[in-house]
Amino acid sequence: MPRVVHFEIVGDDPDSLAKFYSEVFGWKVEKWDGPMDYWTIQTGEEGEPGIDGGLGKRTEPGESTTNTIDVEDVDAFVAKIEKGGGKVVNPKHAIPGVGWLAYCEDPDGNIFGMMQSDPEAK
Repeated sequence: MPRVVHFEIVGDDPDSLAKFYSEVFGWKVEKWDGPMDYWTIQTGEEGEPGIDGGLGKRTEPGESTTNTIDVEDVDAFVAKIEKGGGKVVNPKHAIPGVGWLAYCEDPDGNIFGMMQSDPEAK
């Protein structure tokens, strides 16, 4: 069964948000060594309940925290979403070395991501 495995916080000043979440909650927030400005967030120790996330720059007005769901096949779930009345807002794209990601909207306007793990994604 697909589960929420990642959250993403966005803001106009990611550096200050990284400091805020680190200081307030004690989360480990580190700049990602990837092809875009992004920070990884570790919310607890391995094996503890909960999920980790990320932090990035807001790209659209009103954009807020997004949950990402782990799926086996992004394309298959996109078809299910569209059949169920949802829509794709950011098509499937590679996160190099991580997998394939798409952002969708449910029939009520809530945005969520779907990630298909694939270390070979480019």
